[in-house]
Amino acid sequence: MRRRDFMTIFAGAAAYTRLAGAQQKTMPVIGWLHSLTADQSASVIAAFRDGLREAGYTEGQNVAIEYRWGDGQYDRLPLLAAGLVDQKVNAILTGGGSGSAIAAKKATATIPIVFTSVSDSIGDGLVASLARPGGNVTGISSVALQLTAKRLEMVSDLLPGGAKKFALLVNPDYVLTPRIISQMSDATANKDVVVHITNARNETELDSVFSALPRLQAEALIVGSDPFFYDRRQLVAALAARSAVPAIYELRQFADAGGLMSYGTSITGIYRQAAGYVGRILKGANPADFPVQQPTKFELVINLKTAKALALTVPRSLLQRADEVIE
Repeated sequence: MRRRDFMTIFAGAAAYTRLAGAQQKTMPVIGWLHSLTADQSASVIAAFRDGLREAGYTEGQNVAIEYRWGDGQYDRLPLLAAGLVDQKVNAILTGGGSGSAIAAKKATATIPIVFTSVSDSIGDGLVASLARPGGNVTGISSVALQLTAKRLEMVSDLLPGGAKKFALLVNPDYVLTPRIISQMSDATANKDVVVHITNARNETELDSVFSALPRLQAEALIVGSDPFFYDRRQLVAALAARSAVPAIYELRQFADAGGLMSYGTSITGIYRQAAGYVGRILKGANPADFPVQQPTKFELVINLKTAKALALTVPRSLLQRADEVIE
């Protein structure tokens, strides 16, 4: 090969390398900060990717996603958030409750943040108002906190003559727990009912809580909103079945896992909506201009298999209200 030909090929290869590097650098990167594990999050990842495609982005083609998982350890989130900021991602999507959103906000005041699964974004200090978030944070609310009292009402309607003694399961390490307890206290202030607060922050404590329910004479259980419980929904549903206490949960995935009933927003719908916000931000929009979206539809899902195992007859009025009945 003549030297001139070699130099031409070399120059062309170098130009191609520079072009490929430039294209790689210009591909936007989304930081994914989630408090839970990847194993239990397949459905929300799929929903987020679907929403991105609707916004004109396909992972691996014209957008990259850097995944960071807290694996249920909330104290890991600040370090994971700082790592995404160091990578200079173009936007951060947070999931798995308030903890990841708060960690991201503390880590950066400039990178746009879109949260999911946050029910009290003002109380968490994430936004100034729902209509005008201000700053670099916006997102999709789950209003899980506000539905605590409604779940108590629904599980009571399931039982003949209603229920008088309830147990509320919460994680003492979760940022929303004091507000969940406060919501329940307000909802039962003028009612002739007793609510036992039970705490579980790990699987050993979960087992202890469910073993204690018969001693507490709890007629029904409300499982508080918490990513830790969601990530272990199969275990929670199995323990509830073992204790033979009717339980109601926040999300339909609990009913899919064998839980008796659930009432709340569609978690996959929230991630799909959030992807729309992220897509618009990647195209240059300002997150401060996007109001925090509030859900307008709530799902009531009843698992008749579990009801039969508990020897419960679900009232027709409740079945008619259900969005889905699992048989």
